[in-house]
Amino acid sequence: MDDKLEARRMRYFMQVIESGSVRGAAEALDMDPSAVSRAIGILEDECGMRLFERRGRGVVPTDAGLLLAGYVRRQHNQKQSLMAQMDSIRKVERGHVDLIVGEGFVDWLMRHSLRSFMASHPKISVNLDVGSSDEILQRVVEERAHIGLLFLPHQDERLRSHHVHAHPIQTLVLASHPLARIGRPLTLSDLLPYPGAMLHRSFGIRQHVEAAEISEGVRLNTLLTTSSFGAIGHFAAAGLGYALGTRLSLPAHLDTPELIALPMKNPLLNQGRSQVVSRHGRVLSPAATTLLGVIVRDMAGTLGPGAAAVGDRPAARRKP
Repeated sequence: MDDKLEARRMRYFMQVIESGSVRGAAEALDMDPSAVSRAIGILEDECGMRLFERRGRGVVPTDAGLLLAGYVRRQHNQKQSLMAQMDSIRKVERGHVDLIVGEGFVDWLMRHSLRSFMASHPKISVNLDVGSSDEILQRVVEERAHIGLLFLPHQDERLRSHHVHAHPIQTLVLASHPLARIGRPLTLSDLLPYPGAMLHRSFGIRQHVEAAEISEGVRLNTLLTTSSFGAIGHFAAAGLGYALGTRLSLPAHLDTPELIALPMKNPLLNQGRSQVVSRHGRVLSPAATTLLGVIVRDMAGTLGPGAAAVGDRPAARRKP
C-alpha cells in the first residue's frame, strides 16, 4: 500500500463505513457525492482491490475494507494514546472518555461515579451511551468505547474484566402482590398465574431467564417486553404484575419500600453478575483509566457484598 495515503481520503472512507452509503457520507461531510466517490476510487486503486460492495441501496465493506478500517482505527487509537499520555503530564486535567453501559447502570453511575468524577475533572468530557449486552460487547471490542458495564458478558479473549459484582435476578413486585405472601424463594412456576415484564433477548438478564425457563420446563406469561429497565420497574410499581430484573436497575425514585425484590430458587438466576470491562490489550488513556478506577471503587464500596476486583483476565462466559 502507498505510504502517502491521505488522511482526508481515510476520513471519507471511514465516513462511508459509518453512514453505509456514499451519499450518506457526503451529506455528513457536507460534500458532493461524486467527490467522495472519486476519493474512494483513488483509495481502492492505491490498495489494489475493492473496499466496498453494493448491498441494497447502500454499501458494505469488503474483507479488504474491514482490514483497512481496522488499520485506520489502530492508527487513530495510537495517536489518541500518545496525546493522552501527554495529557497525563498535566495531571489528567483534560481528555475524553467513551463509556457504554446497560440502561440499568445509568442511574447508579449518575448518582455515584460519574457525578464525583465529572465534578473533580471538569475539563474531561464523557460520552455516555446506553446499549444491550451485545451492543456493549461490540463497541468495546471494536475500541469505539473505552469502558463497558454489562450484565453477564460473554467470554471473549478480547475483553479485559476489571471488576465483577454479584447481582442475582429477582422478582420485583409491589409489597401487596400475592407473590410477596409466599414466604420462600420463588420458582418460575410461581410466576405463571401473573403477567410479567422482561427485557429483550439481546440483554444478558433475559438470556439468563430463558435458560432458567428451559431448566424448569415453563414458559412465563410476558405481557411487556422492552429494552428499558425503567419500563419494567414502572410496570411492577404500577401494580400491573411482576418484573424480572435486579434492584440496581431500578431508577432511584422507584427504589422504595413499596417495591420489593423477591429471591428466586433457580440457581441459574442467582449466578447473575455485572462486569466492568475494557478491550484486552488496549492502553487506556489516563482520563479513561482514572474513571475506570472510580467506577471499580464505587462498585466495591456502594453495592454491598458480592464485589470482586478481578484484575487483567478475560471476561467470564455463562455456561451453555
